[in-house]
Amino acid sequence: MPNLFDDFFGRNFWNDVFEKPEWSSSPAVNVYEHKEDFEIEVAAPGLDKKDFHIDLKDNVLTVSSQKKEQKEEKDGEKIVFSEFNYSSFSRSFRLPEGVDANKIKAKHKDGILTILLPKREEYKEHAPRMIDIS
Repeated sequence: MPNLFDDFFGRNFWNDVFEKPEWSSSPAVNVYEHKEDFEIEVAAPGLDKKDFHIDLKDNVLTVSSQKKEQKEEKDGEKIVFSEFNYSSFSRSFRLPEGVDANKIKAKHKDGILTILLPKREEYKEHAPRMIDIS
C-alpha cells in the first residue's frame, strides 16, 4: 500500500506547514491520520462557520475564507476615523485516491474548523489475519 500521508500532502508537507514565512496569513493546520480517516483542523479564531468555504474539485480540497470588517467613528456627519480590515486565506490539499470524497464532513467549534476525510474500505488499516497452515 502506498504511503497515503505522502500522497495526501506531498513530499514537502512538513516544510510547507511548519516553515512558513512570518508574513503568511494562512491559519495553522493540524493533520492527523487515524485508522478510519484523515482529520484536518484549521485554527481560525474569530471566524464563524459562515465565514468558511470548502470546495472539492479535481480531487483537490480547498478551504478558504474572506472576512471584511469596518469600524467608523463619526462626529456628527463627518467621519473622523475609519479603519477597514480585510482578512482572507486559501489553503488547498490534494486528496489521495484512498479518500472517499463523497463522505467528507466538516464541523466548526470554538474557532476550530475540523474536516473529516474518511478512507475507502480498501485503504483502511486492518488487523493482521492469522492464516492456518495445512
